Amino acid sequence: MQRSSPRTRPSLVRASRVQGIALIEVLVALLIFMLGVLGLIGLQSSMTRAQTDAKARADAAYLASELLGRMWADLNNLATYNGTACASQTRCLEWQNKVASNLPSGVGAVTYDGGTGNVTITVTWTMPSGDSHRYVTNTTVAKPTT
Repeated sequence: MQRSSPRTRPSLVRASRVQGIALIEVLVALLIFMLGVLGLIGLQSSMTRAQTDAKARADAAYLASELLGRMWADLNNLATYNGTACASQTRCLEWQNKVASNLPSGVGAVTYDGGTGNVTITVTWTMPSGDSHRYVTNTTVAKPTT
């Protein structure tokens, strides 16, 4: 039997230690990479949620402006757009149905003051996450005096 010299034995020990360190370095690199991927997934989720909220706000503003346009086109019947009587007015009922179909749990309400011509349009909706939102616009719609 040949005995290994003291010089060759430490080199074998060092080589196996180096291989173990390389494996640890690879595992740490994989851990850092996975944390980065998880961070990107979280960022994408936040961006999607923010985009959905922004679209709902834009839709609410558009719907409120649309009803104002309908009111300006129907100046002779402005009083029928007020409160619960709004549902009896065909144009307003169509608008309320459009709010309900375009926004999650969307509801539209109109208040018209015949004396001053002030109109308040309130659009409310609830996102699937449970967050409630409301868009309110005020303006004056009145027949021009001649």
